[in-house]
Amino acid sequence: MTNIGIYGSLGRMGRALGLAIEAAGATLAGGTDAGDDPAPLARAADVLVDFSSPAGLPAHLAAARTAGTPILIGTTGLSAAHQVAIDAAAGEIAVLQTGNTSLGVTLLAQLVREAAAKLSPEWDIEIVEMHHRHKVDAPSGTALLLGEAAAAGRGATLGELRVDSRAGLTGARTDGTIGFASLRGGAVIGDHRVVFAGEGERVELSHLAQDRTIFAHGAVSAALWLHGRAPGRYRMGDVLGL
Repeated sequence: MTNIGIYGSLGRMGRALGLAIEAAGATLAGGTDAGDDPAPLARAADVLVDFSSPAGLPAHLAAARTAGTPILIGTTGLSAAHQVAIDAAAGEIAVLQTGNTSLGVTLLAQLVREAAAKLSPEWDIEIVEMHHRHKVDAPSGTALLLGEAAAAGRGATLGELRVDSRAGLTGARTDGTIGFASLRGGAVIGDHRVVFAGEGERVELSHLAQDRTIFAHGAVSAALWLHGRAPGRYRMGDVLGL
């Protein structure tokens, strides 16, 4: 059996992961939370799953590299410096970093990329996401993941095309950009919609999360897939063979 260790085990996702690990027939190597030494868990686990916080990620990556243990990173709100650290770790261990571990969202991102590649730049792209009132980052990691897929479909980076918000007299929409709108309220788990708006017609691709356990089950599936992989940086699409 694969031993899976959890960084951020006391959080909502950490608790859900424990149940998902058992359901998948794997074993729980243990868990840590803020302030705990991450090194012992990295040595005990066959693969690590990190749903803690951006502040804890550097120490978790360091522990994983020292122990030679693959790690799945589902923490959102990461900075450019975090991404550089992840790239460095991927030179020594297998790392899968994603803004969303849902297998459905993974498939959606592939469809978005294909649609963006097939439809001309005259089709405007807007990404609308809604989450519960307690979410602290916006746009969501999933919305950015979908934006990156759309940008890749158009042969560009999201940084070149991203527009986060519009307010006041902003003027006409700039051709080729990818817009984001973030809604917050109630107890919404996570709704994401990608709109391709053309002249006289519109295509919409969406995903609605109705149960938080989808993220835990997707993360465990990805962790089991990651175990034994060669060093490198992987994505959720690799788990589905996309």
